[in-house]
Amino acid sequence: MTVSVLVPTSLTREAEDKREATRKLGLVARAAAIFRADRLTVFRDPDGERKRGAGFVETVLRYAATPPYLRKAVWDRRDELEYAGVLPPLRVRSRTGSGSQSSGSLRQGIVTEVGADGRVRVNCGLQHPISLPVPDDRDLAEGERVSVRVSSRRPVRAKLVDEPLPGFAVDVAELEAALARDDAGLRIAASRHGEVVSVDRLGGLAADRAAADGSMTVAFGAPERGLPEILGIDPSAVGETSENRGFDLWLNTVPDQGSEVVHTEEAILATLALLHLTE
Repeated sequence: MTVSVLVPTSLTREAEDKREATRKLGLVARAAAIFRADRLTVFRDPDGERKRGAGFVETVLRYAATPPYLRKAVWDRRDELEYAGVLPPLRVRSRTGSGSQSSGSLRQGIVTEVGADGRVRVNCGLQHPISLPVPDDRDLAEGERVSVRVSSRRPVRAKLVDEPLPGFAVDVAELEAALARDDAGLRIAASRHGEVVSVDRLGGLAADRAAADGSMTVAFGAPERGLPEILGIDPSAVGETSENRGFDLWLNTVPDQGSEVVHTEEAILATLALLHLTE
């Protein structure tokens, strides 16, 4: 089961300055973490970008997704990260439900040194990098990120495991390519021009997702530039077979909205909350 969230490179187009743009991206990252997204994909919308585009959005989201204990090792000083201090903590939990500070927790690590004896040194946020044996079926390189299962801190007992890294991955892709992925599952466009989600419709949405093995990909637009505008679709034609553009559903998850504009980070929270309901 994979949950992917798609946001455009024009996401921060209305932000007055870099600080506000960074804060907005932090809220998007928080929403992705709260609903256990596996992947946060930034898709290109060059016509909608203003001062800050793909490079800025990708860098800040990647930084936000990096555990605090690895940020110094992974990131140098970069202009895009000038206001990284305003990013809210994600406090990502492992898929097993163990907290990141708990014994037996799954932690993200980075390989700092590869030895000739089949072992690597890994920085995973403990007091010092730890030396771990590499499984026979793996070949690791310096700088590679890995999953580490820590069963004891005093003394340290840990091992490399072939499990998904805690949190979510961040990448950049064309929208069409992201929708065509093998694990895309149920492909949903969030738009105020889509089908209104009612109480009666919720059961059908849960069934649709279950039919896709629980996987789903949900795409969002930018402020004052929704998905129809990004894709060049007449809003009145949304939902027509000829204008689906790779989506299975176009949904309005904030019906009768009381504000003229629902910000992307707000739409992500509202939409994923509905789509995570089970039958």
